[in-house]
Amino acid sequence: MPTYDLSVNGKSMQVDVDSTTPVLWVLRDHLNLVGTKFGCGIAQCGACTVHIDGVAMRSCSLPVASVGDQKITTIEGLSEKGDHPVQQAWLEHDVPQCGYCQAGQIMSASSLLNMTPNPTDADIDNAMSGNICRCGTYTRIKKAIKTAAANS
Repeated sequence: MPTYDLSVNGKSMQVDVDSTTPVLWVLRDHLNLVGTKFGCGIAQCGACTVHIDGVAMRSCSLPVASVGDQKITTIEGLSEKGDHPVQQAWLEHDVPQCGYCQAGQIMSASSLLNMTPNPTDADIDNAMSGNICRCGTYTRIKKAIKTAAANS
């Protein structure tokens, strides 16, 4: 098996895995970073969202061989103390119910705000459209994103 040198949450890490192994399983099974969740396995629900060089990507369908020297950021690496503006806004607006999708939602929202600091409703809808919340907290998610934008 090949060895991959990865940059994950600002740290260099090595894994010996098959080249087709999805980044999700590298993170969860080999690096013990379990904040990134498995949802659908076909990049449709957003639970597995991580940042690849700051861009929100679905890790369940992204082969580790395609990462190269790009930086991977997981929910664990978004902020050391959980004090990222999006995380704080999530708490302020009591967004999570079951919480399963929330890591992916937060990663998508923070990527949006990195690229579009003052998003319109359409920007938010577009960026978050690939993240499914079975509990239906979409209104609170949108409010939290607006709060995070105002506080960033």
